[in-house]
Amino acid sequence: MSGSEKQNMTNLEKFQAEMKRIVEQANNMTPEEMQFSYKGVLYPSLLCSEASFQAMESFEAREDDVLIITYPKCGTNWTIQILHQMLFLLHNKEPTLDQAMLEFGKPEKYEDLKQKPSPRVLSSHVTYENIPKSFFEKKTKILIILRNPKDAAVSYYHFTNNNPVLPSYSSWDLFFKDFLAGEVIYGSYFDHALGLEKHIDDENILVLTFEDMKADLPAELRKINDFYGLNLTDEQIQIVEEKSTFKSMKEKSGDTHGKLGNVFFRKGEIGDWKSLFTEEQSKELDAKFEKYLAGTKLGEKINYHKYCTF
Repeated sequence: MSGSEKQNMTNLEKFQAEMKRIVEQANNMTPEEMQFSYKGVLYPSLLCSEASFQAMESFEAREDDVLIITYPKCGTNWTIQILHQMLFLLHNKEPTLDQAMLEFGKPEKYEDLKQKPSPRVLSSHVTYENIPKSFFEKKTKILIILRNPKDAAVSYYHFTNNNPVLPSYSSWDLFFKDFLAGEVIYGSYFDHALGLEKHIDDENILVLTFEDMKADLPAELRKINDFYGLNLTDEQIQIVEEKSTFKSMKEKSGDTHGKLGNVFFRKGEIGDWKSLFTEEQSKELDAKFEKYLAGTKLGEKINYHKYCTF
């Protein structure tokens, strides 16, 4: 086993051991204890803390950091692994899954990240307004992944019910009510989207959609490659594609995410919302979309009419 492979095993083992510890802690907690509010938004208390958010505000970004911003269940882990595959091909740089989510972990994590070699792959579910200011000062390139809100909601429902560190719901109807009101972990899908809409044309922003990645992954990989100036060859793009299909990543999820692999990579389908949404719920979310995102550039990118009608 090479040195880099040994280091990769260490990273994975560290990541999986920490997840196991958190899951064991969650077994003795009530749903209310599993979440806390910070600046009016709910966060998972086993993964984030007020102290960490305060420390994150002064996080020192680098110009060559890779920052991925998503609302939960919009392709986060998929995109993280795509970037890791690309950087591995270019720099033989192994994944650091244990530190990828910017807001997860203890405050001292940000000191640890200072020691990590560039380019660092980082991601976050926070709103645009809560991204550490240094990312903008350094003009770090930010990759935003969107997903239609109905599929995101259904995926989120299954995720929160199957993930032992998040509060679960006794029914889809109860979750949908909270999702529509923005009273789920990480808050409102629509507030998150509106924050991104204001910056959709910034030159350091690339906006892709989950649906386009499913439809033509090679084309979207080339956009990422060009955006970050990685200069991957067509052959390398093909390798990344083969290792980054949802099927491939789900098959390897046991190695990357341990026993929670199937929680992170469940279906990855478009249109799964129809399995749970009632016609009335569909109309309620349609009205919400019409109020907040219809007519916006971001709303147009989501292609709501194509993906969100019965």
